[in-house]
Amino acid sequence: MGIFSSLTRDQKESIGLLQVGTFLEYFDLYLYVHMAVLLNEIFFPQSDPHTTSVLAAATFCATFVFRPIGALIFGWIGDHIGRKPTIIITTSMMAVSCVVMANLPTYAQIGIAASWIMMFCRITQGMSSMGEIIGAEIYLTETLKIPARYPATAFLDISTRLGGLFALGIAFFVTSSGLNWRFAFWAGAAIAVVGAVARTRLRETPEFLEMKRKWIKEEAQKTNLEADALLGTNEGAQLNATWKEPVRVKTLASFFFIACGCPLCFYLGFIYFNPILKESFGYSSADVIRHNFFLCLIPIIFGIFITYLSSRIHPLKINRVRGILGLCLLISLPFLIMNLTSSTQLFLIQALILIFALDDVPSFAVFMSHFPLYRRFTFASLLWSLSRSLMYIITSFGLIYLGSYFGYFGLWIITLPTAFGFLYGINHFKELERKRSLYNKCGPSIA
Repeated sequence: MGIFSSLTRDQKESIGLLQVGTFLEYFDLYLYVHMAVLLNEIFFPQSDPHTTSVLAAATFCATFVFRPIGALIFGWIGDHIGRKPTIIITTSMMAVSCVVMANLPTYAQIGIAASWIMMFCRITQGMSSMGEIIGAEIYLTETLKIPARYPATAFLDISTRLGGLFALGIAFFVTSSGLNWRFAFWAGAAIAVVGAVARTRLRETPEFLEMKRKWIKEEAQKTNLEADALLGTNEGAQLNATWKEPVRVKTLASFFFIACGCPLCFYLGFIYFNPILKESFGYSSADVIRHNFFLCLIPIIFGIFITYLSSRIHPLKINRVRGILGLCLLISLPFLIMNLTSSTQLFLIQALILIFALDDVPSFAVFMSHFPLYRRFTFASLLWSLSRSLMYIITSFGLIYLGSYFGYFGLWIITLPTAFGFLYGINHFKELERKRSLYNKCGPSIA
């Protein structure tokens, strides 16, 4: 893209390191998810089916439920120590957990300890992935200028999906060819270590350094010390006057409403219809994995398209159109499901859900620009993780009970409020961008 031609070598290197690192991080995260059918038999007791189910479910949910705790920890580190250290720490945590999982003795060897260690590793991976993706997006937001930051942060989402796609492919290859499952995790551990080492080349973001200079200057004035002596350099840069702006609850709530849309659409796209594939169309587990593999290609291809559009059109306009079309699709979804006659039709419905997903891509950088700099990492990671924890619990359990009472129309009870909340949030940020006279500008004219 032409908008990247003016970037410095360090900025281009940062984009590359973050994209590759995010891909590797999510490859490691989803590797267990796609191999769970096999690994649950190895690391959990099989004599008691109830205990096995509870531990397996707890391992899956722990990946998301403990993310808010990670958000508070990494949010504090990101806002007080730096964006770069947070990214390195989270990548290193993923590498260590993969090494442990690759060499972990089975349940037959060490008993229930294997189950608890595996669960702890999944908690660590969930917290790590949350801090990594938010840290990478904030890093690019604060490092790049408008409009380059829009496609750069949007492509991080493609990297996460590519990581999941490759993990799915590796899981299918290993399970179908009879190879030792540890090969996949050893490979994941190796690339995670490489990613962690490579990210040490990153530099801290200019906005964070500027905030630290501002804070040191204020502290120096309070103690009657010379700010320049504390900084070690002359205070030559123009400091951001809004680095410690007040927190706007409406802005935080709008971001939370927007963030709730992605897990809903992910669940509907990849999980909700699996029982229909098996019961109505006779799919086996291997057939479902193959079906989802091709389905994964849809958001990747479409993601590349909207990433390009974000360099030409204001990202919020893209999200607004997707939100409106997504709402129309969710309204018609019960009728579409009740009239299914083939798995091809179901695939098309799933594809449309993923194309018109209620997603924060490609506007994440826009949202972050309206967060106070000194609490940006904490607020973004906490709200993002809370939305995932809440929505995965609501969708995975709520749709089961709503379906038993209302049939497929029970989908509306969860999907429609989420869609309206998403559009409300987009509209709020649209008004904020208009106040900055940015909403009706696009492409190179924004810079």
